[in-house]
Amino acid sequence: MHFFDEAMALRPLDDGSLEGTTSPAYWNMVGPYGGITAAVLLQAVWQHPQRLGEPLSITINYAVAVAEGRFRIRATPVQTNRSTQHWIVVQESTNAQGDTVVATTATVITAVRRNTWSASGSAVAPVAAAPQPPQTQPVMAALFADMQWRRQYETILLEGHLPLHWEGQESAEDRSLLWVRDVPPRPLDFPALLAMCDVFFPSILLRRATLAAFGTVTLTVYFHADATQLAAVGSDYLLGQSQGREYRNNYADDEARLWSRDGVLLATASQMLYYKQ
Repeated sequence: MHFFDEAMALRPLDDGSLEGTTSPAYWNMVGPYGGITAAVLLQAVWQHPQRLGEPLSITINYAVAVAEGRFRIRATPVQTNRSTQHWIVVQESTNAQGDTVVATTATVITAVRRNTWSASGSAVAPVAAAPQPPQTQPVMAALFADMQWRRQYETILLEGHLPLHWEGQESAEDRSLLWVRDVPPRPLDFPALLAMCDVFFPSILLRRATLAAFGTVTLTVYFHADATQLAAVGSDYLLGQSQGREYRNNYADDEARLWSRDGVLLATASQMLYYKQ
């Protein structure tokens, strides 16, 4: 079984909640990689027997790091309309003191998409200007080489390389551009697409060249593709672009976009990060 599918495995419990186990393959500094946490919350909705339609949006709020080991998720549909369904998802974990704590919360909207007029806006994919894989080589930044989750992605960085010297120099550049796919390659689905929305280096590292503590506080992802479009991507690379929007008083706002190789916008994301200094 692929490491991602192992991380997504959820077991139903008698009270209607789901139980899962953290994956060492997606471990970050003090807990699971934020993208895998988001994906498993979406998975709880995706496999729910009452689900209507496909994911339209998700907002994840990271309260505390998920502790290593077992966790419990409860996904509750709070309103079902003709075309949309609204969910609240809560993940509980056991901390070092043995207390049960709420680690993450999420709101999810699923929807039935209708065949209507459709067009692309100003978010044009820079596919034509991007060197095509495998003409470029995967990059593993030494700073993050010991983070297991980075080994689960083949990341080909085109723009947004980390600084060579961490001496606090400010830069006007804070944009990243990269190709990304699972290792080993795996057919794309909604949880995997969601997880990839969080693969980018935080733009504050590019902007400041300062090694300060940071972490995601909240992440929102909008899904523009349906299951048929994801199936068309298969296990191919996605082109991702991320850029910082504002850095102020301990918090930074990053936005990201993911396209298929043929330029179809699959998802957009926005996240607020905390940084220490």
